[in-house]
Amino acid sequence: MELQRPREAAALTLSLLDLTNLKEDCTPEQIAALCQRAHTEYGNTAAICIWPRFVAQARAAFGKDHAIRIATVVNFPSGDLDVATVVAETEAAIRDGADEIDLVIPYRKFIAGDESAVSEMVAAVRKVCVAPVLLKVILETGELKDKALIRRASELAIAEGADFIKTSTGKVAVNATLEAADIMLQAIRDSRQKVGFKPAGGIGTVEDATLYLRLAETIMAPNWAMPSTFRFGASGVLDDVLNVLAGGEPAKAASGY
Repeated sequence: MELQRPREAAALTLSLLDLTNLKEDCTPEQIAALCQRAHTEYGNTAAICIWPRFVAQARAAFGKDHAIRIATVVNFPSGDLDVATVVAETEAAIRDGADEIDLVIPYRKFIAGDESAVSEMVAAVRKVCVAPVLLKVILETGELKDKALIRRASELAIAEGADFIKTSTGKVAVNATLEAADIMLQAIRDSRQKVGFKPAGGIGTVEDATLYLRLAETIMAPNWAMPSTFRFGASGVLDDVLNVLAGGEPAKAASGY
């Protein structure tokens, strides 16, 4: 993929996009529109990412077609729920038709020095995410801040079977950054495991997305980014993707999550 060309970068970004609506006041009508919007004249997004309460609605809309996957969030956004509650939340979402679970680690406990809280949470949720259900683990890197903590959280999540590690909830002051992405991608590379990466929050343009794709190529390998290894968690970026694919000029300023 020639990432120097905005159109090619836009096409790749579209195929990697988890089109997201995690607004607190999200409505069934907005979810219906999101499901429709995930189908574009240039191809489909990889997934939609929605609150658990809307998973059954989305599954009914998509039916048995899993071409666009349904991702939902658990222990979200605070990371403060107990393991049993999060496992029950996960099981309910999978029963409702979720294909992918985006789990927030107990990052406040981790910051306080409790690594076992992370390992236990990820392991417990991993146990109920039976293939083909994917487990994407959210580290909330903007709250971890420290490089060593981001690296260690990545290692713990990978060790307990994460299919992806994800930067952020999009609900805190600092979400995806290239610095955090660099640390997480290096942890994936060094693990020698098949683990994907998902930056989320603050990616609003094809230009933003291209920076992350180039970083992944540099650390992992050319053409490493594909839906099974790389996702973008974003809502606003689809506007610029479609604009570029239609022949428009790429936007310069990020629009946020």
